[in-house]
Amino acid sequence: MRKLSMALLAGVALVGCGLDTETENKEIVQNLVQAGFPADDIQVVDGQVYVGRDAHVTLAASQEMLQADKGAEQYRTTNLVGTGVTRICVNPTSSFSSYPNLISGLDAAIASYNARGLRITFQRGGSGCTANITATTMSGAGGSAGFPSGGLPYGTINIGTGMSAYAASVNKHVIAHELGHCIGFRHSDYYNRSISCGGTATNEGTAGVGAILIPGTPSTATNGGSVMNSCFSSTSTGNWTSSDITALDYLY
Repeated sequence: MRKLSMALLAGVALVGCGLDTETENKEIVQNLVQAGFPADDIQVVDGQVYVGRDAHVTLAASQEMLQADKGAEQYRTTNLVGTGVTRICVNPTSSFSSYPNLISGLDAAIASYNARGLRITFQRGGSGCTANITATTMSGAGGSAGFPSGGLPYGTINIGTGMSAYAASVNKHVIAHELGHCIGFRHSDYYNRSISCGGTATNEGTAGVGAILIPGTPSTATNGGSVMNSCFSSTSTGNWTSSDITALDYLY
């Protein structure tokens, strides 16, 4: 079974896009370190700060991590989608829409969320939404997204064009995973990525802030045990596991 990272960030390097962006990114990195993320798990790629290899962190989100009270010991971020958000439009770009398997995966992921009867629903495009997420493409396979800020979901999911070579069910898995980040879910194996990815054990960091255990879910991850595992396989179905369902129902 082939293991694939949710984000394939090749050639990672520290990149600055002007003084203002550099200064802002330095503050984001400092906030993340203070919040408990290991410095070696924080990456700056194309002028944006990522943790866990596929979660983009904005300045506002990093500041909220420091302001939030510590919670109780799948995992969530301290930042969630507020009650003012009821319907989220996921708007594919023309590039995204040109890949049938990505569109099929998006529709399946949206249907999977909506089948849960949560207080938030998703729809592809359209109007009448209280929040918006852009679905766009990036190179490679896997995807990337970010965490909520100011009560709103993160505004973009990036899905690799290489996903077009995978079945719609695998695309459903990856897109549901990235949408999960947008509404506040951490990797279920954030403390040991080797559980789903193999290789060396890597801890994305917690310190009790930004990786809060959701009541009723196991504190330990298993390979294939959650859509929110760090890595997926070429046989992933994208179906919610029992712990995914518990987590979704508890939060939303």
